[in-house]
Amino acid sequence: MGEQRQRYNEKFKREAVKYVQENKKTVTEIAEDLNVPLSTLHEWISLYREFENEPVTAEARIQKLEQQLREQERELKASNRKLAEKEEELAIVKKAVHIFSRPKP
Repeated sequence: MGEQRQRYNEKFKREAVKYVQENKKTVTEIAEDLNVPLSTLHEWISLYREFENEPVTAEARIQKLEQQLREQERELKASNRKLAEKEEELAIVKKAVHIFSRPKP
């Protein structure tokens, strides 16, 4: 006999679409993760997609990604500065240990 079709409730469908919008995975990967047919997930996206958290145009998406990239670059520069400071502190401590560990005449 034929296989029983899986039924999904409204909340699951909306959460799946929200997951697609907020996740960096492809729709195919998410469909596999949720064990939902890809075509079904695409139908849900067309029905339940909300544009509040997602840019509508490609240009807006690019601008949002560029902004995220700039933020990550700032964070990376700050982290690199902190790392350089810590490396300098470590070098100073090593020199001090070397100086104070010498036998006194």
